Amino acid sequence: MNKETAVKMTKMNYDPKRPKAENPVKIEDLSLRDGHQSLFATRGRTEDMLPVAEMMDQVGFWAMEVWGGATFDTMHRFLNEDPWERIRTLKKYIKKTPFSMLLRGQNLVGYRNYADDVAKVFVERAAANGMDIFRTFDALNDYRNFEIVVPAIKAAGKHFQGCICYTLTEPRLGGEVYNIDYYVKKAKDLEAMGADTICIKDMAGLIAPYDAFELVAALKKAVKPPIHLHSHFTSGMSALSMLKAVEAGVDIIDTVMAPYAYRTAHAAIEPLVMALLGTNRDTGFDIKLLAKINDVLEKEVMPKYKHLLDDTKVSIIDINVLLHQTPGGMLSNLVNQLKEMDAVERIDDVFAELPKVRKDLGQIPLVTPTSQIVGVQTVMNVLFDTKEERYKRITDQVKDLCYGLYGKTAVPINSDVQKKALKGYARGEKPITARAASVLDPELEKAKEATKGLAKDIDDVLIYALYPVTGLKFLKWKYGKEAPPVETKARTMEEVRAEDDLVRKAKAGLLAEKPQKKAPAPSDLLRKFNVFVDGEYFEVGVDAIGGAPMVNYARPMAAPVAAPTAAQTPAPAPAPAAAPEAPKAEAPKAAADTKGTPLTAPMPGMIVKYLKNVGDSVKEGETLLVLEAMKMENALPAPATGTVKALGFSSGDSVKKGDVLAVVG
Repeated sequence: MNKETAVKMTKMNYDPKRPKAENPVKIEDLSLRDGHQSLFATRGRTEDMLPVAEMMDQVGFWAMEVWGGATFDTMHRFLNEDPWERIRTLKKYIKKTPFSMLLRGQNLVGYRNYADDVAKVFVERAAANGMDIFRTFDALNDYRNFEIVVPAIKAAGKHFQGCICYTLTEPRLGGEVYNIDYYVKKAKDLEAMGADTICIKDMAGLIAPYDAFELVAALKKAVKPPIHLHSHFTSGMSALSMLKAVEAGVDIIDTVMAPYAYRTAHAAIEPLVMALLGTNRDTGFDIKLLAKINDVLEKEVMPKYKHLLDDTKVSIIDINVLLHQTPGGMLSNLVNQLKEMDAVERIDDVFAELPKVRKDLGQIPLVTPTSQIVGVQTVMNVLFDTKEERYKRITDQVKDLCYGLYGKTAVPINSDVQKKALKGYARGEKPITARAASVLDPELEKAKEATKGLAKDIDDVLIYALYPVTGLKFLKWKYGKEAPPVETKARTMEEVRAEDDLVRKAKAGLLAEKPQKKAPAPSDLLRKFNVFVDGEYFEVGVDAIGGAPMVNYARPMAAPVAAPTAAQTPAPAPAPAAAPEAPKAEAPKAAADTKGTPLTAPMPGMIVKYLKNVGDSVKEGETLLVLEAMKMENALPAPATGTVKALGFSSGDSVKKGDVLAVVG
């Protein structure tokens, strides 16, 4: 590029009247949903989105993703925020840019397929509350799971974006399962369903630049709807892949604001704006406006969340994702789960086991909820399997998957695993081939009845319908029936600054501040001693006043030249003092004064429900309770035959590994 061209492009960049590109690439911003979901566990609060909301509305984004995915779960469970209120609040500040949400097909914003009545009403309420674009995917790419939600989206007059979950079984695009023909066929299926746009959803950052070019070009040729590319940065390739996709004619791409960029999130918008400046795909965005937004985010928002960022790695990429294909959110869940189980050293075993489990379960794409299904089952296998028995503990969701409650897998499930999973399964031991939700009973009326006297409107009912345990707890917080726990309270910038000041003092060794005392004059009782430390010695003055020696001064002395002597045998080191006994942990509730066979938590989690009450008879192996761990449910069997003597916790309680959940005697 010559100097004249460079000057011209710089002038264009800061000139609001710069010529519009022939075919500007459209941008969807993910900062307010997938950005914080990927970087700090979806803990972004509505109040921290408002300082930049109006400025972001002026950028010119094709859409802003602000809802869906894990936000619904995290907001009501951890932030004490009403998920529906976020849409309504943001609409007051963002008036021009369409809102987009991530909808998990019949899974909605949860981790299982919900009944048709709940799915239909959920979409209607999301649209009524202000949602414009429904980015809709199914974890198995089984579009029968769209048959209820898509007509509801269309009936509301909203935009249906159909997604194809991108995954691989080979290092690059190809092989017998996930190849160009597979993705073209899926795109044609979405077009036939009336998709307004079609999105390649690359949740683990697996798509390579030249594969992105080839795939986008093939889809542009095969179908009419605009093509949208979504790719996480995890492997470090997404920015490169985005640029090649732009060259291939992709219509829309996903980015985030720079403070939310990279690592397991997405490529930043700002470098892309500059890279395309003056080309026929120029975004037209004002880089100075983007810089202002970033300044606010860096100073007023991100400091509140930096404690949640993973600072254990120097690198911002994880090239291992190309080997284990574990999406960032799933990876952090696995590591945290292993830490809580004192087994983080088994992470390599988990990575080795994961592709085996994925293959056994039908080579399913690793995206919510199937990523959790595969991930949790992998952890179970690593921690509990023996040489004699594999799949010793099978989660309820794996059983549901084997039965067909999530849909049809890309290749058949391992028949031995399927048979073992469905042994004694409540719905039957023969898997179904019909649309998954067609066998589910209606749920909405039951939810209305369960929240009678508490829920004020249908939106409240839906919170319970999607999350009965945590949803009910949130509704009690919302309407003052129970006090929300202190950990749901928002952090303030004042608290952040105070913590930063403590860290600064700690690094400087200033936390234990020395009292400033004036040294007294030495008395006639002053005595001098030589003190030897690591080859040096010091002359120390000790003034004994009232029987309490006081160090008056210490100054280093030149070491005397010692006369050569015979080697002496060092005196034996004194035996170390016995360490103080650690305080004993408080006995779990069920263990206190209760004799019998305990059922302990095999992993940390949350009690979903007890299937037995105190006094009930139970047989060994019969399900006694359901424990949620890593968002997956685990049926825990009774440890013995007898009578339930005690229950240690209640529905909704969090438990640690080893806690006594029940006692049978």
